[in-house]
Amino acid sequence: MAEKYDIIAATGCPTGIAHTFMAKEALEKAAAERGLTIKVETHGQVGVENELTQAEIAAARAVVVAADKDVQAERFAGKPMVSVGVSKAIAVEPAGALIDAALAAKADPAAAAAVAVAETAEAEKESIGHQLYKHLMNGVSHMLVFVVAGGVLTAISFLWGITSFDSTAADYNTFAAMLKTIGGTAMNLMVPVLAAYIAESIGKRPALVPGFVAGMIAIQGLPVNPATGLIDAGGSGVGFGFLGGIVGGFLAGYVILLLEKVFAKLPANLNGLKAIFLYPLFSTLIVGLVMLGISGPMVTINNAMMDFLRSLQHAGAIPLGIAIGCMCAVDMGGPVNKAAYVTGTMLLGAGLEAGVGTAEYADGTAFMAAVSAACIVPPLVTSFAVIAGKKYFSQEDHDAGIVNIILGCTHITEGAIPFMTKNIWPVMPIMMLSAAIASVLTLLLGVHVPAPHGGFLVLPVVDGGLQWVLAILAGTVVGGILFTAFKKAEWTKAQREATAEVAVNDAPAPVDATAEAAEAPAEVPVDADDSEGFVKDSDVLSAIDLDRDGALKVITAHAVEAGIANDSDALLAAFLKRESEGTTGMVDGYAIPHAKTDAVVRPAVVVLKAADGVAAWDTMDGAPVTCAIALLVPESQAGTAHLQILSKVATALTDDVFRAACKAEDDPAKVAGLINERLA
Repeated sequence: MAEKYDIIAATGCPTGIAHTFMAKEALEKAAAERGLTIKVETHGQVGVENELTQAEIAAARAVVVAADKDVQAERFAGKPMVSVGVSKAIAVEPAGALIDAALAAKADPAAAAAVAVAETAEAEKESIGHQLYKHLMNGVSHMLVFVVAGGVLTAISFLWGITSFDSTAADYNTFAAMLKTIGGTAMNLMVPVLAAYIAESIGKRPALVPGFVAGMIAIQGLPVNPATGLIDAGGSGVGFGFLGGIVGGFLAGYVILLLEKVFAKLPANLNGLKAIFLYPLFSTLIVGLVMLGISGPMVTINNAMMDFLRSLQHAGAIPLGIAIGCMCAVDMGGPVNKAAYVTGTMLLGAGLEAGVGTAEYADGTAFMAAVSAACIVPPLVTSFAVIAGKKYFSQEDHDAGIVNIILGCTHITEGAIPFMTKNIWPVMPIMMLSAAIASVLTLLLGVHVPAPHGGFLVLPVVDGGLQWVLAILAGTVVGGILFTAFKKAEWTKAQREATAEVAVNDAPAPVDATAEAAEAPAEVPVDADDSEGFVKDSDVLSAIDLDRDGALKVITAHAVEAGIANDSDALLAAFLKRESEGTTGMVDGYAIPHAKTDAVVRPAVVVLKAADGVAAWDTMDGAPVTCAIALLVPESQAGTAHLQILSKVATALTDDVFRAACKAEDDPAKVAGLINERLA
């Protein structure tokens, strides 16, 4: 019997590398937070994984589709569903909102209607554009693997020499010639595959045939006999390339939809005839005639576009590099990034076809070098920052930043997205600036990259490899320093706010000034009358394998045993009451739990160190608590000694030197000395 899930989902992005699986992870975390079961089907570059069955679809309460490519959403017809672009589900919070909206459609019709009304205007404006984008990206998704395989193999063939594929050249090599042949074949399939899968996204499987035909016509053009000037199947034509493939793909897809309406009234027993004969015949005829008919205007448009792109290159390295860097980093794998990347692959493809030594080759490889540099930098910026400023990041962010070393070096920009979604400002501008620096330097230094993907893996075939690496490092270091500075400022601000919040929460309620003067006990100095200092060596404890409540029990038991308090139950209750009002977990592994109760005999500070971290203690940066500095104060001194101690401890924790020293020190006497020095 099929397993039942509360939520089912399908995710897919154009490249099928990062966004697809980031959305899957975010949806799974959001569902877990809500106590819901979920199954997420991914449409990645390796195909469909974790595929949903019809039984699972039927049993699910709601559906979430987060995709920029065709994921066969018609399977979910009749189910409560939300459908958005994949970028809207790559963080846990928006993924949770999508799950809530999907559930609302079934559990609360009124709420579903409210969601629909709130989003209707935006949906009406974006639905057509989003649909067109999904169709286009479906084609791009299938095309990219041909570009990568063909481009890298072609680039590798250059290792034997730039003319090593030419049997008449001095550097000819048989194996290099074979690599160039294989790579060129893959690259030549780029446009037909693009057109076919744009068409398939629109008209499903029947649209593949006219889509492939449209793509082939786009690269071959209208054949004309040069002697007669007439259309001649044996003649040659001028292709209109990448742009023609896009036009042909959309044309083929919508022609199939038109034919479905035309043949809709045919008897059902002729459905097989429609699929095998009528659709491919008539769609190929119509699409072929239209593509040949628009050949002339498309060639003109294509040439104009290519000339425009080349003119940007000749406008100067700085404006072109800034444009490329900003486009690649603004959405890190989204539509703007893809526009820059696809432009680069288009120019590179034209350059490889023209051959080494041509202006087209120089332009294409230079543009590709700048695009690759801009795509590599953002994840490396996060890696630099989490290493240089480790204490300013949560453990989760630190781990993600380390993984980004691999992602960045292999040209996968999407690894930086989680960092940007947490702080779009100023992280997005930082990423754009760092990517632009790398792109500008790449162009100024004359780097040429003849491979469309692979990151540093294709370094052996890069012309100006050292300069390319230096340009990328320059962008990484500048961006990393800025990102670290931002996180440090954010961390410092959080510390100050935490200190202020703690002080406000623990300040005594206002009382009549006259009564206070008459009744208030004499203020007890913070350093009391203890010759050993306020914190004794014996007040520094260590423990392992504790949660928050367990840690507070250890502190409470010690306080009673040391004569600091006389009632363990009352003291523990006071600690827990304060935690219920707001966590005392700070940042960088510190917490300052405190209790004000008559069970405390004298003001004291007890320190608990836990090298493996205290579980389930909320902190502002998500880091586990490894050092808890507990404040114990008699109720009668709540507005005097308590606030003095709290203020001095909180101030000490904003000092990097104090925190580092206290965390690194294991000798109880030295830990006590560090704290006593601050409380003096």
